[in-house]
Amino acid sequence: MNDTANVAIRAEDVCKSYGSRQAIRNLNMAVPAHSVTAILGPNGAGKSTLMRMITGMETPDTGTFSVLGRKPSWELNRWIAYLPDRAQWYSHHMVEHALEWARTLQPGFNEMRARDLMVTLDLDASMKVEGMSKGEEARLMLALCLARDVPLLVLDEPFSGIDMISRERIVAALIDSFSEREQTVLISTHEIAETESLFDYAVFVDKGVAVLAGDVERMRAERGSLQQVYRQLYG
Repeated sequence: MNDTANVAIRAEDVCKSYGSRQAIRNLNMAVPAHSVTAILGPNGAGKSTLMRMITGMETPDTGTFSVLGRKPSWELNRWIAYLPDRAQWYSHHMVEHALEWARTLQPGFNEMRARDLMVTLDLDASMKVEGMSKGEEARLMLALCLARDVPLLVLDEPFSGIDMISRERIVAALIDSFSEREQTVLISTHEIAETESLFDYAVFVDKGVAVLAGDVERMRAERGSLQQVYRQLYG
């Protein structure tokens, strides 16, 4: 993947430390454009740090990083839809207020698509955000994220702590969304069995290093399912 037009994200010898702890060390990877890419690895592998660097929330100590052909920055972040672990809402907010916020502040936000996704994800605009279950809040954040027409989606652990029914709804919404548009999608997750069918490409990270990366179909042909590859690498 030497053609820049075919690479959405490229990292070359990237390092990132927090005090004496090295979260990312000599990371090299190239994520294909218009792919759905899994970022996989155990807790503490550096996945969330990697996601924050992609969105410009963190900067590498050394090495070079390019996203959509540019250096990550807050300006570039306008064209990235990022799904954080949890959002902060005012106590009086309802889902309708969240839609208004996204329509006003989020570039590329498609309100009609968001409302369609809310139906799929069993959300009501009159619901009060405060007091939502984690599964309901995750579904709301996902609807707002998937409703944006931007080149890059970054989903950091979208299934963490989510009940099985919510996970099934989220996966169904992801499949429908990805089939409609040409976007590059990064998903960091531990729920490999339920999400494996989503992925075209996978990057396995351990102790801040990309230990394996490649086309998912080729991995399956050579090494078995992504779950099996995960056990081979980390078991």
